[in-house]
Amino acid sequence: MADLFGDEPQPTAPSDEAKADGPLADRLRPRDLSSVIGQEHLTGADGAIGRMVSAGRLSSMILWGPPGTGKTTIARLLADSVGMRFAAISAVFSGVADLKKAFAEADRMAEAGQRTLLFVDEIHRFNRAQQDGFLPFVERGTVTLVGATTENPSFALNAALLSRAQVLILQRLDADALQELLRRAEALEGPLPLDDDARAALVASADGDGRFLLNQAETLYNAKIDEPLDPAALGRFLQRRVAVYDKDRDGHYNLISALHKSVRGSDPQASLYYLARMLTAGEEPLYVLRRLVRMAVEDIGMADPAALQQCLAAKDAYEFLGSPEGELAIAQACIYLATAPKSNAAYKAQKAAWKSAKETGSLMPPPNILNAPTKLMKDIGYGRDYAYDPNAEDGFSGANYWPEEMEPQTYYEPVERGFERKVAERITYWNRLREERG
Repeated sequence: MADLFGDEPQPTAPSDEAKADGPLADRLRPRDLSSVIGQEHLTGADGAIGRMVSAGRLSSMILWGPPGTGKTTIARLLADSVGMRFAAISAVFSGVADLKKAFAEADRMAEAGQRTLLFVDEIHRFNRAQQDGFLPFVERGTVTLVGATTENPSFALNAALLSRAQVLILQRLDADALQELLRRAEALEGPLPLDDDARAALVASADGDGRFLLNQAETLYNAKIDEPLDPAALGRFLQRRVAVYDKDRDGHYNLISALHKSVRGSDPQASLYYLARMLTAGEEPLYVLRRLVRMAVEDIGMADPAALQQCLAAKDAYEFLGSPEGELAIAQACIYLATAPKSNAAYKAQKAAWKSAKETGSLMPPPNILNAPTKLMKDIGYGRDYAYDPNAEDGFSGANYWPEEMEPQTYYEPVERGFERKVAERITYWNRLREERG
């Protein structure tokens, strides 16, 4: 894992802020940015945070990401990295009085030559007026604001505040990152009472949340279990359904393959079964939604264009409602796809067109369909004799749109199913008009 996490970290000893009897997650907080797991795209030398730290100067930022991905830890380490005073408030527990107190203290420290990094957890929970209250202090440099949010900043934060802060996206921790967290926990507390399959199942159940994973590990340590648990015993002990995902993640790929082929095969019952298998196992719902979107454009396409809209609406509904309520929208999209007419004509057309584009290089389109914004371009024939189809008979001119060096090609061939039957009729009609008009 050295390539993923950089230098092999040493077990993290309890700091002044993480007492020896404190929660495991606190005792394992990294002491420097290089030990932060799973966010190397930000904290690495070429990342936004890494570059700011190297320059010794921070700009205000919004850390956007799922729970348990290190937002609080990164903010604290940022302050240490550039020698700033760290102050933290939570929008859940703080009001206007707390904000005024924090800004007044930052003003006093600024007069003494000490800059303040103000970390605001759950910043999206402040209302619009409270968010506006940050602006003068950020603008004059009283504080460097680091806000943390699990909500989309585009919708949850004021445009004025966003214009003064850089939005940095934290990634959900993947299986390798979560395994590394467990390894660090074992370096501090000893081996977990799990067999290999149960360990992989515990990681899968965390759904990318490092804090949740460490809390579950701490529960196992506190129980003083003598014999290693298998996945079924782990599920019973934690009172949480844990799917059997083996250490090579074959279970993950087998289930998504089964879901895709059941949808493609128009079996809504099997599709729902595999969807349930994945979601109850702790699979990331947005991953499942991404795969459903792919099915909509690959296996259904123009046979039912509304399939794509259903999937995107399900994504919006899930992000709006969260789990478990939002999972019903995912199930609805899955049923819609499984019962929709199937066609891969658009998929095949895309592959053929991409292949043709690579083979033909940079052929010039015919001059009549090129724009002519200058007199010179008009003089050399750009736009000359262009046929404006809406004004043509039947709204169709039958003009040639292909490069002169290239014969017209046929990439898209609609099937006789669903909406594509209508599309096929239109194309046949246009082809007939094109032949009649030469």
